[in-house]
Order: sequence, then structure tokens, then C-alpha cells
Amino acid sequence: MNGAESLVHTLINSGIEVCFANPGTSEMHFVAALDRIPGLRCIPGMQENVVTGMADGYFRIARKPAATLLHCGPGLANGLANLHNARRARSGIVNIVGDQATYHWPYDPPLSADTAGFAAAVSAWVRTAKDSASVGRDAAVAVQEARAGRISTLILPADTAWSEGGVVAEALPDISQNHVDVHAVEAAADILRARKNVLLLLGHDALLKGAQKQAARIQEKTGCHVMAESINGLHQRGVLPIVRVPYGAAAALEALKEFEHIILVGARGPVGFFAYPNIPSLHYPESAALHCLARAEQNAETALESLADLLGAQKQISAPPSRRPEIPIGIPSSESFGRMLAAIMPEQAIVMDETISFGAQIYSGSIDAPPHDWMMVTGGAIGYGLPCAAGAALAGGGRRVIAAQADGSGMYTLQALWTMARERLPVTTVILSNRKYQILLGEYAGVGANPGRTALDMLDIGNPDLDWVKLANGMGVEGAKADTLEGCAALMQGSFKRNGPFLIELAI
Repeated sequence: MNGAESLVHTLINSGIEVCFANPGTSEMHFVAALDRIPGLRCIPGMQENVVTGMADGYFRIARKPAATLLHCGPGLANGLANLHNARRARSGIVNIVGDQATYHWPYDPPLSADTAGFAAAVSAWVRTAKDSASVGRDAAVAVQEARAGRISTLILPADTAWSEGGVVAEALPDISQNHVDVHAVEAAADILRARKNVLLLLGHDALLKGAQKQAARIQEKTGCHVMAESINGLHQRGVLPIVRVPYGAAAALEALKEFEHIILVGARGPVGFFAYPNIPSLHYPESAALHCLARAEQNAETALESLADLLGAQKQISAPPSRRPEIPIGIPSSESFGRMLAAIMPEQAIVMDETISFGAQIYSGSIDAPPHDWMMVTGGAIGYGLPCAAGAALAGGGRRVIAAQADGSGMYTLQALWTMARERLPVTTVILSNRKYQILLGEYAGVGANPGRTALDMLDIGNPDLDWVKLANGMGVEGAKADTLEGCAALMQGSFKRNGPFLIELAI
């Protein structure tokens, strides 16, 4: 058995089911092993940032890691932006990155790079395999780290893959932190009993259904406020009508100004996405006290349940009834597009939100939608949307994914459409087409800069106009254009009946 074969067997033993891949010469023995050994589904991506973005979306929905296969340092570098987003979403990923054979390193061939250095910027665990006998053991540790919601990167020199002597490793124990800090629970209970202006701020796994049910018990018992962080990897909506901390600094400062105590559950104290002149970086009052009930790596549901029980809260709280709105008509706005989504989305749909400037009120406008999952770009590196939607569809077991995608950021990784077509993924993509980087026009004002003609031309993507339907058709995805909400809704409803992907370019 060679090292590559031991790697594949170990990944399968450790529960890895999918490998998103863009391989090259150094990875061919691993590719050959994937061909010979059944048990890993291989999904190709036409660019590495598509590969890493798909692995991120897969983890967010499956709640377990996939592997990626990337070609040497430059291939890993191509995928760093979406690995950055995945790290911020706490998505576990096992990166397998090929490298030159160890005896070839001294000759400094063209693809040589500081692969470990690239990996360290986005990985919690990095290791370069030393020989074929160590590959299986290293892979088992990589999966153990990824199952705890961290990114691990195993660098695989070509000779460690092709050499005989591989040893298959068994799965290692789960190292997720499931304990509850009893003292933190007691402190939170004391605050909730004695104070009125208390915010329970939920983030990460505290926005999964089970944790929200416990937060609802606490809210019903104490009357505290409950909000979600501004940016979240996955929010399972339909349990609590939770509002998010606003993205904009002024709105966030206004929304949080009355709170004296903020209890953090998988969240951090609200901080600005960027710095702006004369605007504070922290968006909560200086006088407010922060209290940590559970860190992001701890079990939020167990911590909230312990707190609810200590407070003597009712065991069951009824979920709010779904009140679907009517389909709005006319020219789209952010809020009305959200209402349109709420009116038509299937139950248990998955929404990928990379709406950028247009998205300010889509989330709040869709408050009356049936239960669904909502994903966002967590690290601010645009181009996550289409790959993340593809990965979510692969993990979703046939659930419809609705990708709400800004046109400018969509161009970063439009190659994901090819994977959607190849795998017949149930993704309905709505391209929000304003033919400009509108978000940056707003940022100019926010930082106090004064753009002129040259600067404005740099933010214009309408010369020439992009034709998203033709772009989609060129990668095997059918599409159509709409310029009204009712027209978009009709196209979306038709797409839900299809077995594969469909794209709508919506003029905004």
C-alpha cells in the first residue's frame, strides 16, 4: 500500500465522505487512489477558490468536514480567500495540498513555494508529511481537528504519496469542547434575575434550532432581549424572530445603546467591520458589561439549557406561526425582495446571502418565511456565494438552495456554476444586477473620501454590461432575466420544480 492509498482509507475511516478537488501533477497518485478505493465522492471545481468555498458551504449544512485537494502552494493560495471566510464561519475543512517530492526540493523548481506559510494564515493545524508511513497518522489528526470546527492542512509531498509503506489509521476521538462553565451559568442567571436592560447575544452554534429553543425559554422567563450577531455562518430561522445587530456603525450604536449587560453565547462583543473617522470601533456602550456564557467552540445549546433550567423557565415554548406575505410586485427594493423570498421559498430551503449593498433589509424583510437556513459571507472576502451555495446543495440532501448573489462579487467565482450544472445541484441563483460595486460607493462616503471620475470608473462594471444569462448558459446552467419582483418570483417558482440549477438575472 502506498501513502496515497493509506490517506484515502484513513479519510474514509474518519468519516470524510466528500472531496472537493482541483488537482495537478503532484497529486496524481492521490487521484489514482481515489479512483481505486470506493467511499469518497469527488467533486471538481474549476478554480481553487471555488473548491474551498464549496467545502465551507458543505460544513455549514452537513456540520461535518469535507476534504479539499489543491495543487501545491499556488493552488492553495488561489483558495485562501474562501478559507479565510471558512475560518471565520468556524467551518472544519481538511485541505490536502500536494507538493514537490522531498528530494526535488533542493532544486527550487518553478512551483516551489512556502506552502506551509500560506496554510498557516488560515489553518489551525498544518503538517507536512515526512514519509509514506506517517501519512495515515497525519490524516487522522487533520480530520480530528476539522471535526472540531477548525481548518487543517496536510501537505503531501509527491514521494510520500507514491512510495510504499503506507499505514491506515483509525478515527481519533472527538475533541470538541462540550463542557459547560457552571460559574458562567450562575453569573448569567444572577444578571438576568436582577437586571432589565440585558441582551442575550447569539452567534455561531447558538443560532442552531436547539440552542434558539433554549434562548426562547430564557426570554419568556426573564423578558431579556435576544439578538444575533451581525454576521453569521449559519442561522436556522423559524424558531425565534431574531433581529441581527445592524452592519452599519450608526445603526448598530443606536440599536445597542440601552443595554447595560450583554451575555455572549458563541458571540463576541459587537465591533465594526471597518474603522471610520470619528466612529467608535466598539458598537456597544462603553458602560455595558460583557459576560461570556459560552465561547464559540463550546456547546451553546447545553449552556443555554443549563441557564434556562437554573432560572426555572418553562420546558417548552411554542414557535411563532408562519405568516407568509403576499408576493410583492413592482421594482425590487431590499425589503420587498426579502418579502418575496418569504412568500415563495420552500420550507427548509437554504438561503445563501451575498447580496452586499442591496442586502441591508432582505433578512428583516423575510422574517415571516417558513423555517429555513440562512448563510452569510463571514470573513468579508467576496466571492464566497456561488461556491458556498454549491457546497450547501451537496450537503442538503435535495433541499432547494436560493443563492442571492450581487453581480460584482459573483464574478469572482462564477466557475461554480459549472459545478452546479455538472452535479445537477438544486440551486436557484438570483443575480442582483446593478452593474456597479455599489458597496464601495457607500464606503467612499463612510471613510470621508471624495471620489472623482477615475475612481468612479473603477467601480463601474457596466461598460460593457455583463450578461449573466449568457455566462450561465456557457457553463451549462439555464437562465432568464427579470426586472420586477413578480417576474422574478414566477421564474423562481418554476425553478423549484427542476432537478438542477437555474439562474435569474434581476435588474435592481
